[in-house]
Amino acid sequence: MVKAQFESIDTNPDISFRVRRFLLERFTVPYHFHPEYELTLIVKGTGKRYVGNSMEDFKAGDLVFLGSDLPHCWKSDQYDDGSGVESIVIQFEGDFLGKDFFERPELLPIAHLLVRSAQGICFNDSVSLEIAPLMQQLESEPNPFQKLAQLLSILNRLAVKSEYQLLHEGITPVIAGQSKERINTALGYIVDHFRQEILLEDVSSAVNMSPNAFCKYFKKATSKTFIEMVNEYRINFAAQQLLNTDHAVSEICYESGFGDVSYFHKVFKKKMKSSPLDYRKQFLKSI
Repeated sequence: MVKAQFESIDTNPDISFRVRRFLLERFTVPYHFHPEYELTLIVKGTGKRYVGNSMEDFKAGDLVFLGSDLPHCWKSDQYDDGSGVESIVIQFEGDFLGKDFFERPELLPIAHLLVRSAQGICFNDSVSLEIAPLMQQLESEPNPFQKLAQLLSILNRLAVKSEYQLLHEGITPVIAGQSKERINTALGYIVDHFRQEILLEDVSSAVNMSPNAFCKYFKKATSKTFIEMVNEYRINFAAQQLLNTDHAVSEICYESGFGDVSYFHKVFKKKMKSSPLDYRKQFLKSI
């Protein structure tokens, strides 16, 4: 069992956010979380990146934006040539410019970016090539005002990009203002009832729709069937239990809302590309 460690980020009353360049032999920080948002650019190095229940290789140019309290770490390959690794990391609190700052109309795209970051966002190489020089400039910028302006510019650019993948599978509420209140209600129903049997009749009743109409509406809004979304949330929960507890696989199966172990194995392997036990072993071996 490996539990994510809480990391306390040092604060400085003279600055509202932190930007640091790390030049190290290897990335060795343990699997951890913190309330601050984090934008990390890998300038040099290769290895394995862990974000929530995601385990992927990383290389130079890796650009990832992490939401508050999302467990993560980067683990380096061993280097024999002494070339080391390098990264630039920006960290800031959600209200570092005031409680409602990002709720202003001009900044709503950034607010939406912050919502998506709850799952961890890995941007494609084309975005990294655009953002990397801006992060380099931000790190070396001596003027505090220009530093802040550069950060907002970076966040604004990232907010409008569509070339990314979400790393940590889970349920993110649909952004308000898109007339998707019923979808958000349905997603909330999954979160509240995933451990038990979920009947289509019950959730459709909760959103005041017939089962058939709800299925069509949900698929159109999310590009997934309701059952697919339920299973994804359950698998996400199961993956976290595999990483953070020593519970038996069969126990986790039932804790996650699955009533049949063989079906749980089938759905888990399809989603995570490995069996539950192999998934746990791979994580424990690498961390």
